[in-house]
Amino acid sequence: MRLEYFQLIDRIVDLKIADRKISTEATVPGTSTIFEGHFPGFPLMPGVLLIEAMAQTSGWLIVASNGFARMAFLAAVKDAKFRMFVTPGQKLSVKAALTHEGSGYAITDASITLDDKSICDATLTLRILDFPNDEMKLRMREAAARVGFPAEVSANG
Repeated sequence: MRLEYFQLIDRIVDLKIADRKISTEATVPGTSTIFEGHFPGFPLMPGVLLIEAMAQTSGWLIVASNGFARMAFLAAVKDAKFRMFVTPGQKLSVKAALTHEGSGYAITDASITLDDKSICDATLTLRILDFPNDEMKLRMREAAARVGFPAEVSANG
């Protein structure tokens, strides 16, 4: 996890396009300027960044399902529930399942666990759009390589 760069996914663990599911992992860094204010003396991963980790995982699933032709932007968060605190150094498992896609939107059910204990979950709506420009598509391909995005999927788009 590179919090300062808003890159919250370390690697794709499992991607099953036919089943419309993805699993990723993310290790919360031991130190970050974010923890200086959230909270002094009791560092916790902000809930909004947990939502973003689920959104990024969902985004990789959507990019994979369309052969790297389009990308996803978070549009709505529904029924988000937080059950446990996340502290620096913890290794999180993030999962998403695509439940609906159509009319330029996708809906995923996403969750984060730690040692098989539920941390949080939400239903996410993502807007699916063309890459806004070639530079962004190139940067996304670079990020895809960094997280272990399957080369055969990336090569199609």
